[in-house]
Amino acid sequence: MTTTTTADGTTTIEALAEVPLIRLTREFAGTPAQLYRAHTDADLFARWTGPDGTEIKIDHWDARTGGSWRYVNVSGGQEHGFHGCFHTVREDRIVQTFTWEGMPDGVALETLLIEDLGNGRTRLVTESLVDSFETRDAILASGMEVGVNDGYARLDTMLAGGDV
Repeated sequence: MTTTTTADGTTTIEALAEVPLIRLTREFAGTPAQLYRAHTDADLFARWTGPDGTEIKIDHWDARTGGSWRYVNVSGGQEHGFHGCFHTVREDRIVQTFTWEGMPDGVALETLLIEDLGNGRTRLVTESLVDSFETRDAILASGMEVGVNDGYARLDTMLAGGDV
């Protein structure tokens, strides 16, 4: 297993040796209900996700078990579409597929675990299972850490400001 911590020291990124999986772990100063809402409310999600300087345009968002979603990331005049299906949506667990439309055969299965730590703190563990070690390693090398850092920093600000 390869483990790194983001530059700001807040998020652990793990690449498992046994399966082509990426695991992100981060604690937030927010309740599980706030983290759940940040991931299931389309307007909130669009405000915090992705690298700085990008705009998220929600095409559709049906955050329920059996629902689906699609959004477009706009950055530097370029648009990149992403879509998926929500398989399980509960306050403590969200399971969904995630596909970048530029690589339509590369479907990831993502599981988000929302764990109450007490005292208004929550641990979020996100696991993304992809089709091969090569795909996993390409994702890790793509600079995904920047989007993770930027997005989670915006979510921290929204939680601190009571916007979630």
